[in-house]
Amino acid sequence: MTIIGVTGGIGAGKSSVSGILKELGAVVLDADRISREVVEPHKPAWHEIRHTFGADVFNEDGTLNRKKLAGIVFSSEEKKLEIERIIHKEVIAYIEDRLKDLKDSGYDGVVVLDVPIPVERGFLDIVDRVWVVFSDDEARVERVMKRSGLSREEACKRINSQLTQEEYKKLAHETIENNGSFDELKEKVTALYNKLVE
Repeated sequence: MTIIGVTGGIGAGKSSVSGILKELGAVVLDADRISREVVEPHKPAWHEIRHTFGADVFNEDGTLNRKKLAGIVFSSEEKKLEIERIIHKEVIAYIEDRLKDLKDSGYDGVVVLDVPIPVERGFLDIVDRVWVVFSDDEARVERVMKRSGLSREEACKRINSQLTQEEYKKLAHETIENNGSFDELKEKVTALYNKLVE
């Protein structure tokens, strides 16, 4: 089993790369999707968020109000680290369980960990290769605005709250530039994947 970690700043095109890898036959574990699952009502992370941030960041039906929470955490480094700590712990446990299941079942293909924040524990310490997706800043701002319905200022704030693209690149075994068309991206990813499985 080969584990590739795919990471990169918000709006760089990480999810597109993971989608292509899935089409090529890889098993994709998407940390963003998992992080939404672990905060569902009455799960451990849900209780911890409620205890730490109060009932105000929840909707009437008990689900997490992401927009409200984002407003709090993106304006305070301390609160951002706190929410990351709560969610990461659960996401890492989920990923480790899933990898164990795959290993136990004899799976010997490629597993992709699609992770926005390249943490040491549960990401860098378990992947065989790190692929970093990067893109022009302006393209990233446009994608984030379009995808999340944010203003330019909010999109820039989110981008600036992460590592710089240079910091991401320092962790990479392979870098994938995503400034062209989807077909160009697909060609690059397919070539890297084929080289890996050979």
